Amino acid sequence: MPNPTAAILVIGDEILSGRTRDSNLHFLARALTRAGIDLREARIVADRGAEIAAAVNELRARVDHVFTSGGIGPTHDDITADAIAAAFGVGIDERADALAILSAHYASGRAEFTEARRRMARIPEGAVLIENPVSAAPGFSLGNVHVMAGVPSVFEAMVASLLPRLTGGRPLLSQSWRIMRGEGEIAGVLAELAAEYGDLAIGSYPFHRDGVFGTNVVVRGEDGGRVAGAVARLATLFPA
Repeated sequence: MPNPTAAILVIGDEILSGRTRDSNLHFLARALTRAGIDLREARIVADRGAEIAAAVNELRARVDHVFTSGGIGPTHDDITADAIAAAFGVGIDERADALAILSAHYASGRAEFTEARRRMARIPEGAVLIENPVSAAPGFSLGNVHVMAGVPSVFEAMVASLLPRLTGGRPLLSQSWRIMRGEGEIAGVLAELAAEYGDLAIGSYPFHRDGVFGTNVVVRGEDGGRVAGAVARLATLFPA
């Protein structure tokens, strides 16, 4: 059975403007690889409700899981929760369990529980909360869409909370082999190898170092024996 598929939707004007560098895609890609969930697409959209809803609806129809990052905080431009509710055609309102989590967090005196922060208890109808052990404000899953914060430390904690309840497949394994020849010189051999090992993904990544051209070849697949076999063939053809 093939592994489940996924996409990530990164939300935020600050990402598109270059003011903030996104690291959540990198973290999620590695976590999903370990979990046996194949990340097929990454997309970035601005803080515009209609565009977020449209992207979510397009992605959730094509993959098994959609992960979103950003836009569920307390400020006026945190509109992701409303956009997800619109995408699914459901209502959104303050929810007792989310409010209880936030109330307990702020009761400890960390900061004032303002009306703005109370907005983070607004959850779309039918959603399941995602625990946030860092700053308490929960994310949520609605259908196959998993909505999480954009702050990297919070996003990473939410992913750790979420992944155990998702069904994964076989982890994707990889090995690499460095060949001190230009990519164009080995393209034919790589094409033949890719045809022979059709169940594996074989990628070539050229580099230039100290005046010498070379290529890192990365072999990925679910069967460790097949991956090792393909790399062994490369080592025979292009000894180190």
